[in-house]
Amino acid sequence: MSSTHIVSYEPATGAELWRGKRGNVDDIVGRARRAWPAWAAQPLATRMELVRRFANEVRKENDKLSTLIARETGKPLWEARTEVESVINKVEISIRAYAERTSQRKLDNALQGTAAVRHKPHGVMAVLGPYNFPAHLPNGHIVPALIAGNAIVFKPSEKTPATGELLLQCFHRAGISAAVVQLLVGGPEEGQQLIAHEGVDGVLFTGSAHTGIAINRKLSSRPDKIVALEMGGNNPIVVWDTPKVTDAAALVVQSAFTSAGQRCTAARRLIVKSTMYDALIAEVKRLSDRIIVGAPFDDPAPFMGPVIDNQSADGLTESFLYLLSHGGKAIKHLVRPRDDLPFLSPSIIDVTQVRERPDVELFGPLLQVVQVSDFDEAIAEANNTRFGLSASLVGGTPQEYNRFWANVRAGVINWNRPTNGASSSAPFGGVGLSGNHRPSAYYAADYCAYPVASNEMDQPRAVIGVGLREG
Repeated sequence: MSSTHIVSYEPATGAELWRGKRGNVDDIVGRARRAWPAWAAQPLATRMELVRRFANEVRKENDKLSTLIARETGKPLWEARTEVESVINKVEISIRAYAERTSQRKLDNALQGTAAVRHKPHGVMAVLGPYNFPAHLPNGHIVPALIAGNAIVFKPSEKTPATGELLLQCFHRAGISAAVVQLLVGGPEEGQQLIAHEGVDGVLFTGSAHTGIAINRKLSSRPDKIVALEMGGNNPIVVWDTPKVTDAAALVVQSAFTSAGQRCTAARRLIVKSTMYDALIAEVKRLSDRIIVGAPFDDPAPFMGPVIDNQSADGLTESFLYLLSHGGKAIKHLVRPRDDLPFLSPSIIDVTQVRERPDVELFGPLLQVVQVSDFDEAIAEANNTRFGLSASLVGGTPQEYNRFWANVRAGVINWNRPTNGASSSAPFGGVGLSGNHRPSAYYAADYCAYPVASNEMDQPRAVIGVGLREG
C-alpha cells in the first residue's frame, strides 16, 4: 500500500487486483453536502424508484460483481453469488421497512387541530464497510439511508475497494447522482477524518469491535451525530440432548466454518453437554475433515476459501498456539498449507481447561469447545462474553429453548438453526460489544431518518385564560 494509493490483492493468489488513489475527505464531504438538499427534496416515490433501478443494474452486473467479490475476498464463487442476490433483495426489503418503520401519521385533535408525525433525513451519512461482505453489508446501510433522503460517503474496507467501486457505479447508472453517493478510497487515516468531519451527520459502521469502540469514543461529545455500530461477536452454539447427532454436527460446522469463519455471526464457541460430547465431537471432526478449502473458482467448488490476508492468517495461528499452550486440547489442528497465502484448515480446540479464556472475536475458522454438565452452566457459559450478537441452541426441549431464549444475552437467538444466516427481513444486531441500533437490516430505517412531531392548525387560534390583569 503506497502513501498515495490503496492496493487490493487477491487472497487466493496474492496477485494485485486493483489500485486507486486515496480520496480527499474535505472535497468529497463538501460535494455531498451541496448535493444533499436536492436529493432530500425529491419525492419519496422518486427515491424508491431510483433504488429499484439500482437493483436492476446489479442484476445486469451479477456475473461481473460475483466474480469480483470472489477474487477480492477469496470466498467461493457460489457464496459470492448469494451475496449479490442479497444486495438485490435488500432494495424491496428496505422499501417495505421504511413504509412500516417511518410511516407518516396524522391524528385529529378536535379543537387543538392536528397532531402529525413525519420523518426527516439526517443529512450526509458516512458508511464504513467491512471486507467479509464488501457489497451486501455496506449496501444494508446505503439503500435505507438513500430512501430516507440522505447523501452517502462510502468508505469501503481498504482490503476490498474494487467491490465498493463497482457497487457505486451501479447506483450512478441507475440515475442517482454521483454527488449523492460517493466513494472514498482510503485506509484508517481517511476513515478517521471522515468520522470526525463537521460535514458528516451520521456514521454507519460494520466491522471490528476495536474500530467501533474507537468511533464511539471519538464521537462521545457529539450526541447530534447518529452512530450505528455493528461489531461482531464471540458467539456460542450450545448442543444439548438430541438423537440427531449428524444434523447437530452439520449445524455446528455451518455456524463455525462458513465464509472461513469470517462472519460476525459465526459460532466461535461450541458449548456441549458432557454426555453428548464424545458422539458430537467425533461427528463434527469427521465432517470438518471432509471440508474442501480452496480458491474461489476451483472445481469441485470449495466449502471455504482463504482468510482475507496473511496478517489475519498469522494472527489466527498465534491464537491457536496461545490456547494450546494455556491448557487447550487440539481436536483438529490449524494447518496452513502455504506460508505465502492465507489458506487455513478448519480447526477445533477444547478449551474447557483453559482457565482464562480470551473474550475476543477470533475472526476465522477456529472453533473453541467447552464441556458443561448442566443447562444453567451452559447458559452461564454462553453469557461469559462482553459481546452479544448471535446464539443458537441445538437440541433440547421447547421448555429449555424458552429458558435459553429468556436468559441468553444476544440480538439473534436461534433454535436448531445455525448462528449465521440471519434474515434481512428481521432486525439484526446485538448487545454489549456487538453494537447498537440494530444496524443494517429491517430496523435500519430507524436510524436513517428522525421523527418530527408537529401540532398544526389552519389558522392561529389562542387565548390566555389565567393570570392576566383586567384589560
